Amino acid sequence: MDTAILPSTLLLTILLSVGLFFFIRASTKDRIEKAQLVSELDESSLLPRLQDYFCTRSYRVAAVDAEQNQVTFEGFVKPSRFLAVFLTLLAGAGILCLSLVLSLLFPEFRTVFPAMLILSPLSGFFYWKKAGRLEKVLLKLEATQREQQQPSTITVIAHRDEIIELQRALQLKLRE
Repeated sequence: MDTAILPSTLLLTILLSVGLFFFIRASTKDRIEKAQLVSELDESSLLPRLQDYFCTRSYRVAAVDAEQNQVTFEGFVKPSRFLAVFLTLLAGAGILCLSLVLSLLFPEFRTVFPAMLILSPLSGFFYWKKAGRLEKVLLKLEATQREQQQPSTITVIAHRDEIIELQRALQLKLRE
């Protein structure tokens, strides 16, 4: 094989490994967002629905601020088994590719490089330890005047996926 091909293949494989490393690290990143959601329901019927929704999602009321009309919910988010296995398989594929290129470049260590494959479960372990965490959801119900027929506005600070699920479950719309 041409000697210029192997170093360039090694460089590309190392670049892909760096990308894989950052992908695995980003799998545990918090994605907290703030959104203003609008509901056609009035305040008195919306609050029980919100509380029921969060109770079914295994959240509990952590704090209530009556002056600001704000409620904080807490709940433990379990890591995904599928994602832990998927990240382990991705890391295994990446390490296997790197070990193949290294074994072509350094044939005297041909038996050592495939042994690096035992490191791939570390990515699943890393995800499992970092992804399981206590999540907080902050809800603030904007006060509307009763004589006006304005929709209720809720300000939510939570994980991006939780906001999407809340919006879908209670048919809430994003405020424009």
